Amino acid sequence: MTNNKSHLRLMIVAGEPSGDAHAAALVRALREAAPHITFDFFGATGPSMRAAGVETIVHSDDLAIMGILEVGRAFPKFLRAFNQLKRAAREKKPDAVVLVDWPEFNLRLAKALHRAGLRVIYYISPQLWAWRSYRINSMRRDIDLMLSILPFEGEWFMERGMTQVEYVGNPLAGKVLPRYGREEFARLNDLDQARPIVALLPGSRHKELVRILPPMLDAAALIATERPEIQFLIVVAPSRSTAEVQRILANRSAGFSFPDTLRLIEHQTREALAAADAAAIASGTATLEAGLLGTPMVIGYKESAFNWHTLGRLTHPEHYGLVNLIAGRRIVAELMQDDLNGKRLAAAILSLLDPERNANVRAELRELPGKLGAGDASRRAAERVLTAVSEFKDKRL
Repeated sequence: MTNNKSHLRLMIVAGEPSGDAHAAALVRALREAAPHITFDFFGATGPSMRAAGVETIVHSDDLAIMGILEVGRAFPKFLRAFNQLKRAAREKKPDAVVLVDWPEFNLRLAKALHRAGLRVIYYISPQLWAWRSYRINSMRRDIDLMLSILPFEGEWFMERGMTQVEYVGNPLAGKVLPRYGREEFARLNDLDQARPIVALLPGSRHKELVRILPPMLDAAALIATERPEIQFLIVVAPSRSTAEVQRILANRSAGFSFPDTLRLIEHQTREALAAADAAAIASGTATLEAGLLGTPMVIGYKESAFNWHTLGRLTHPEHYGLVNLIAGRRIVAELMQDDLNGKRLAAAILSLLDPERNANVRAELRELPGKLGAGDASRRAAERVLTAVSEFKDKRL
């Protein structure tokens, strides 16, 4: 050690793109909160964590997989990553392990590492209130501190005997801002800002594109026959490529006449949402971003029949969409599985384009930021991680 700085070694594990981004923000916040500390970060990383200077033990880019069959096919890859991380933890002996989201992998890793004597902090708590609530028993045992980002989670966990939970606010609060407005967005993408704009966000995974984009395209085709002035955007997630979307468009084109105004949008997700009069969005983080931007939306999701009927038995939420869950009531429509089809989605989108309905939804969405805290969740999470690690060290003495 040099310059009289103390040293802290943290293992950080994130899998999906959103978790990678939140983990990278946490890394930056830790450095800002404790400039006197020399940090040594290592773990499972995506591009954002690597850019933040986290040493890669496992590339998590190819491990963002959902579904029983899909995970089963990739099991050797997951097992190899699991063993690599366990070995790295044993060799490097981190002061604490910070697991970020990715519950199917991270809860198993928490069990293994906690048994090995390591302290485990979980950031962005698993959504047990939605499904598989029985896992709280292992979480009470294997997690030393859980940091939640949704306001209702702390009470839910504490009512079930898990007291080591703290709400730090949501990382998106105060951070979801477009770089430019509707006029500039329309200019850059050859759109007419005076005509309605509908954004389609089919998800960040390949399987989501395959299952969710087709009914979105069906809805666009149906709407175009009734309202040809409407402009449609397919917003391509950073983890996906326009080539994937083009293949789905080509396969879907037989017998379909897509709107002439259909545009593929890359690297402008928040700008597209802010410019849109309405949106159809795959259930996930993007729905919360849209809510914070005040964009009226329809939330949808479609799984394989096997996954839906198998995992669906373990699912019992009153709402699926984050916007509705945080509000505690149904603000925007949800179309899940068989309900997500072109006809129903078209009707829901057209409803949102009614001026009075649109204004009412926007008014309700304006309440959302106040429910998520004042922002700086990454900073508060970083401060709590530092405090926890200090407490862990004191207990060892």
